[in-house]
Amino acid sequence: MFLGSHTPRLDDKGRLTLPAKFREELEGGLVITKGQERCLYVFPLAEFTRISESLRTAPVTAKALRDYSRVFFSSASDDVPDRQGRITIPPPLRAYAGLVRECVVNGANTRVEIWDSQRWDTYLADQEETFAEMSEEVLPGVI
Repeated sequence: MFLGSHTPRLDDKGRLTLPAKFREELEGGLVITKGQERCLYVFPLAEFTRISESLRTAPVTAKALRDYSRVFFSSASDDVPDRQGRITIPPPLRAYAGLVRECVVNGANTRVEIWDSQRWDTYLADQEETFAEMSEEVLPGVI
């Protein structure tokens, strides 16, 4: 499980050093792809495989699923962290997420999210008030 928020920097070669606490779970391989709100999702290879299998069994007649799958898979890039725990984020994914230098790497349960620092600050400022004021269960029976 991935938890917490970290602030690594992207280097000139498009490499990002993963937080030490995330490395063990990602050392066997990972997949980076486009996420919602213009962040990047990083999945351990096993989790990406599980998601792929779930999408494979869904009906191809569902247009929303086809559209989502096309973007999700066509933008995906697999990688293995180097000895320093760095991954290379391909230029198209950096452009999608607006990553230049300052990044935020968030644990999001079964995935990691990579955000441009300013975009994350704006998103979090917008969402924290809503989060604090929630008066009903988001997932009934869970939280």
